[in-house]
Amino acid sequence: MRFDSSSMGVMAMAVVCALGAAWGADRFTDSGRAEAAVLPVVAETPVRSAAATGPAQLRKSPDGHYWADAVIDGRAVRVMVDTGASVVALTRNDALRLGLKLQPEDFTGTVVTASGHVRAAPVQLSTVAVGGARVDEVEALVVEEGLEHSLLGMSYLGRLSTFTATPTALTLRV
Repeated sequence: MRFDSSSMGVMAMAVVCALGAAWGADRFTDSGRAEAAVLPVVAETPVRSAAATGPAQLRKSPDGHYWADAVIDGRAVRVMVDTGASVVALTRNDALRLGLKLQPEDFTGTVVTASGHVRAAPVQLSTVAVGGARVDEVEALVVEEGLEHSLLGMSYLGRLSTFTATPTALTLRV
């Protein structure tokens, strides 16, 4: 078996992200959830959608990141794929566009961003889809301030059957 430094880096990142996702999920278990007025209350056990139409492939952009036009609860949201984010993280503006009506008391968590420690509101998203890779009932956080763009984190990526990175593309499979 042959491993190059790129494969080792991807594997190390996947292990670190899995540990981060487990820590993050445990950290927000007892906090309240803010929900959009249009979303029903959801079961505690998330379920993967059976209606996926196939894998999604994202090309690496010139800035070195993978960007996707995700469809979240029926609306397009531009997100950066971030395996270092434990959960899907939404900017306040994207949350408002999705119809999430958050109050100051909904921001019960704290996360660390490039801007330092900021408050975040845990939410449940009905669906998150990138191409045919759709996942239902996805945990997310709305970051109160300091997040430049929304992130497609491990609460979505970790529920895919696989996601594979190459030097030029990222493939997502349900």
